[in-house]
Amino acid sequence: MLTVPLIDGRYDSPPGRPSWLAQQLPSLCFYSRALLVVAQAARMARQQIYTDGDWAHSSFAILRALESCGCRFQLQGLQHVQSSQQPCVFIANHMSTLETFVLPCLIAPYRRVTFVVKQSLIDYPVFGHVMRSRDPIVVQRDNPREDLKTVLEQGSERLAAGISVVVFPQTTRTTGFDATQFNSIGIKLAQKAGVPVIPVALRSDAWGNGHWIKDFGPIQPHRPIHFHFGAPLTVASPAQARQTQADCVAFISEQLQLWQPQG
Repeated sequence: MLTVPLIDGRYDSPPGRPSWLAQQLPSLCFYSRALLVVAQAARMARQQIYTDGDWAHSSFAILRALESCGCRFQLQGLQHVQSSQQPCVFIANHMSTLETFVLPCLIAPYRRVTFVVKQSLIDYPVFGHVMRSRDPIVVQRDNPREDLKTVLEQGSERLAAGISVVVFPQTTRTTGFDATQFNSIGIKLAQKAGVPVIPVALRSDAWGNGHWIKDFGPIQPHRPIHFHFGAPLTVASPAQARQTQADCVAFISEQLQLWQPQG
């Protein structure tokens, strides 16, 4: 399976200069490449031949397409993903569409994984075929009680089958981080299923929100892309669950603070 080349659990985009066209029109250059990747993946998904390895390959192609337009990645803590094949709950802040496309190539080579996603992602033309093929946990985002029930029931089933789950506890994507809007649904799932949590801090605003279609906005290569995976945390008891939620919030908050533009 294709993997991102890591050194001590870390990946930094290699130095390089994008083409003149990519410098002038990064969004056009990126989306022209990305659409080809998604179209090929969707064709395979419709034929029911799209595997976890294919998903990781598609995801890596998206990462490379972003780099070709001048985006630069700094990925840390991937030794925590590599170290075990035990299923877990990845709990991350949600800043843009970028993480949905890139996380598979960082996780799927080492353990089976799926996402908790909103209904609209599986309803998209073309891309919806890809997302549905990954057997995601689908929530509606208009009834928190029903969403919690869905995540706990279906998430526990996935985890029992050895499939890790990525959860974005924020109610919507945002470039800021408000701890009061970061719910404990991922912690509750991990506690119910008896699996560890891996916190993930993300800065992915290089892929902006769109004016007409929110998921597909401008590509802004001057904004560095950071992913940091924390060490696994256990949630065996209610008291431990509360502490783990606080630890996840603190980890994400601290990393985002470190990644703030200077000056």
